Amino acid sequence: MPIRDLALALIVVLAWGFNFVVIKWGLVGVPPLLLATLRFAATVFPAIFFLRRPNLPWKYLLGYGLTWGVCHFAFLFSAMANGMPAGLASVVLQSQAFFTLIFAAVWLKESWKTSQLIGLIVAGCGLWLIGSSHGQSMTLLGFVMTLLGAAGWAMGNIVMKQCAKQGISFSVPAFMVWTSIAPMFVFALLSLIIEGPEQISSALKHFTLQSTLAVLYLAFIATLLGTSLWNVLLKRHPSNRVAPFSLLVPWVGLSASAVLLDEILLTAQWWGAALLMSGLLLNLFGGNVVQRWVNKRQVA
Repeated sequence: MPIRDLALALIVVLAWGFNFVVIKWGLVGVPPLLLATLRFAATVFPAIFFLRRPNLPWKYLLGYGLTWGVCHFAFLFSAMANGMPAGLASVVLQSQAFFTLIFAAVWLKESWKTSQLIGLIVAGCGLWLIGSSHGQSMTLLGFVMTLLGAAGWAMGNIVMKQCAKQGISFSVPAFMVWTSIAPMFVFALLSLIIEGPEQISSALKHFTLQSTLAVLYLAFIATLLGTSLWNVLLKRHPSNRVAPFSLLVPWVGLSASAVLLDEILLTAQWWGAALLMSGLLLNLFGGNVVQRWVNKRQVA
């Protein structure tokens, strides 16, 4: 991979890893559903006036917006507002890869490799270790909500797979902007119903510079810049060269949370994080390793 593209990959890793600290900062004085509303509003406007709607059926734009947008971020933001540490959230959210495997098997009838099944079991052990540590530096509600957020992200991945089957070329920034319309309205309605006019009014009245910068970061850096660069890399290089960079995101999240939020993981949580990441490694590389070993045996 050229140095230029390596630099782009590292920018994405930093943007996505630091994203969890920014969410924590954004939640200071702003309820989670309102923060999500503002995030998607900033993603939509003013970009929607300059980017044409992708040539995709509305069912895909709405489907991705309601899964990746609403289900993913409703649970993630609420989890971090209810005791889920930013660093651990960056780790547990990576379980989306395994939810994607499960959903793809159910809805797309995709088969599993043995290495993927082993990776799922290893990652499951890691999640069990992390979940068993609740009540100390993490709440059980926050942990469960983060898992549900990962499931929402995975459902969005299934919608993207369906989009790819259409064989239609489209602009990724335009796709992200137009799929953010539905979440913007849904979150606004949920915030009004659940958080209420008084809490919304109070949050907006005391809206700080920190909250403003957090919303702008979540919209422009994490969503538009990060996702666009990631998809540019996927277009230029095979996915097996690009995907491993996503394994660096949790470690950036853990490091940034430790330095900027003074978060410290318990021993069980470190072991759980290590097992979860090992499961992801098996999922990404296990099949290739096994195939190379088989080929060597055949040659011998």
